[in-house]
Amino acid sequence: MTQPGSASELRRTLGVGDAVVIGLGSMIGAGIFAALGPAARAAGSGLLLGLAVAAVVAYCNATSSARLAALYPASGGTYVYGRERLGPFWGYLAGWSFVVGKTASCAAMALTVGAYVWPGQAHAVAVAAVVALTAVNYGGVQKSAWLTRAIVAVVLAVLASVVVVCLGSGASDAGRLDVGASGGVGGVLEAAGLLFFAFAGYARIATLGEEVRDPARTIPRAIPLALGIALAVYVCVAVSVLSVLGADGLGHAGAPLVDAVRAAGVPGLVPVVRVGAAVAALGSLLALILGVSRTTLAMARDRHLPGALSAVHPRFQVPHRAELAVGTVVALLAARVDVRGAIGFSSFGVLAYYAVANASAWTLSSAPTARALPALGLVGCAVLAFSLPGVSVVVGVGVLAVGVVAYGLRRWVAGRRRA
Repeated sequence: MTQPGSASELRRTLGVGDAVVIGLGSMIGAGIFAALGPAARAAGSGLLLGLAVAAVVAYCNATSSARLAALYPASGGTYVYGRERLGPFWGYLAGWSFVVGKTASCAAMALTVGAYVWPGQAHAVAVAAVVALTAVNYGGVQKSAWLTRAIVAVVLAVLASVVVVCLGSGASDAGRLDVGASGGVGGVLEAAGLLFFAFAGYARIATLGEEVRDPARTIPRAIPLALGIALAVYVCVAVSVLSVLGADGLGHAGAPLVDAVRAAGVPGLVPVVRVGAAVAALGSLLALILGVSRTTLAMARDRHLPGALSAVHPRFQVPHRAELAVGTVVALLAARVDVRGAIGFSSFGVLAYYAVANASAWTLSSAPTARALPALGLVGCAVLAFSLPGVSVVVGVGVLAVGVVAYGLRRWVAGRRRA
């Protein structure tokens, strides 16, 4: 672990506003433009119930993460919390889930940018986006925060226009908001698991804990603020789109927000929505690269990843080697493989990551009232993880198993060397 004030420690420059914006940039990404469709297919008229379940689990996770981040304000987020509260293996497992799953998510998000900006050259645009955002992150976390602020403003403006147009149109019908679970309990839970992924960005605030000013005060304020704003936006968007398309129409929509503004009688807004989706994907990609590089830094410090990746740039005070490594891997994936349809395990990995966070928070106090939310969050993560589509569960378990084997081999090799 680094010591305060050491040359390898990152610079604390982020205030509450910056942290909230980075959290929003992570959460209000391209997912809201696409996730509502699959969730509606799973839950039917129970979509809003699924959103509520996802929000409750996210709130429990956010509370646990905020408490832990105030105690351990270092880069790495749940990797650090698991290591400190549960032991090295659990921290490693959380870090492994995050780095592997989110690296695939980075490549998928980059390809989403490419698909919106120039469908015929999606891979080339994706690589260009990764290179550009890696360069922004290399210049310091404050530059990343400034760019994220602009992206969030654009995306919120686009989403607000969708809400106003849909709710103000003659096609809007409050009768379509029936919250009965036509998809059954299983469908509601599957929808919650899919929608939970859209809430997961608040972890980025905790992951950047080493770059936040007065973390014991800033992080516990920023996380619930970012989560609350994102929830309010998601509810407004879901209600407005449902009121126009209905659960069945939403479930079969290829681009839900685009279809909603068309159904509302304002096709001229379609290009604006598409631009908003591209910008949102760009914001998610920026925050994802930030988060993965910081967790990579933390794991490299403990030699779970090559130690060279733990270097901090003397001028910009960023984990420059980790950022370049992550950017290179993501660019290579985005250039050669279309992983947009093959990262269902990312949701599984995120839920496993937060399960470790809740288990870590459980150890902070023996008081039943203090343990209630971590316990609910832990159970919620487990239920949602295994309510995901079967392929996502199988691939997710496989990814975790590979990580466990890698950890065991590393320990075995280290033991042989000491002997």
